[in-house]
Amino acid sequence: MELKYLYTFYVIVEEGGFTRAAKRLNYTQSTITFQIGQLEQELSIQLFERIGRKMVLTKAGEGLVPYVEEVLNSVDRLRNFEEDLTSWKGDLRVGVGETILSYKLPPVLKAFHAQAPNARLFLCSMNCYDIRDQLMTGGLDIGVFYHDIGGFGTSLTTIPMKTYSMALVASPGIKDQYSDFITPDQQIPVPFIINEPTCIFRQIFEQYLKEKSILLDHTIELWSIQTIKQLVQNDVGITFLPRFAVQEDLSQGTLVEIPTELSNTTITAVCGYHKNKWVSPLMQLFLGLCSEIDK
Repeated sequence: MELKYLYTFYVIVEEGGFTRAAKRLNYTQSTITFQIGQLEQELSIQLFERIGRKMVLTKAGEGLVPYVEEVLNSVDRLRNFEEDLTSWKGDLRVGVGETILSYKLPPVLKAFHAQAPNARLFLCSMNCYDIRDQLMTGGLDIGVFYHDIGGFGTSLTTIPMKTYSMALVASPGIKDQYSDFITPDQQIPVPFIINEPTCIFRQIFEQYLKEKSILLDHTIELWSIQTIKQLVQNDVGITFLPRFAVQEDLSQGTLVEIPTELSNTTITAVCGYHKNKWVSPLMQLFLGLCSEIDK
């Protein structure tokens, strides 16, 4: 039995279809179809069936998934048996929340590359919910994100890194005009500048506004924390971020904090991986370095 056929089968399951699997593997559609046909012939079972326009797993296919996971994990362990990290030539796929990546992870990355110079680190700045989902489907080896998003039950193993406080910040000029975010039932004509709707910071602050019946002018959605801060510094609006992301700006006076009743609100950064994932030496190194952040 060809190992690559098993891997192709597993990627199809991960990606949710033949077309996306072919793109990820850089195969033609006919190659994917051929390999699955060969696997079905060797196992004497049908793995997929067409329902409407989609190819979905049969019951036999669903039953095969955990066995394939076990085989691929065993092969991964075998390939890296007794490998020394300094000569490692493996890959590590890591998704990281942007604020953590920008402000907390650089020392980890420096130490990781120093200790495992031959490793290939595929690093991606991602939304925390996407990180969670990719960990649960096997798209990432490790995620560094905020535990507060929830939704992973016992499927993920998480290692706490640090708990951080939050801050509502604005330019000194904006704070002079709009400093009351505690009195309920207000309309405050200032924009809220933040990430997309699935940003955990945005969700926390928007829930606060809802509970207080405070209406802001509108929301400006941006992907870059640095750009968000620059706009806030230039009197465009307000933002709500982890305090560590704005601490230097607060110290310099380019941003100031606006009091809220969220002063005790915190978020917890964690490293996570799927509970069934074999923790390779590379993963152990990266997880260990992350656990030392701010200690």
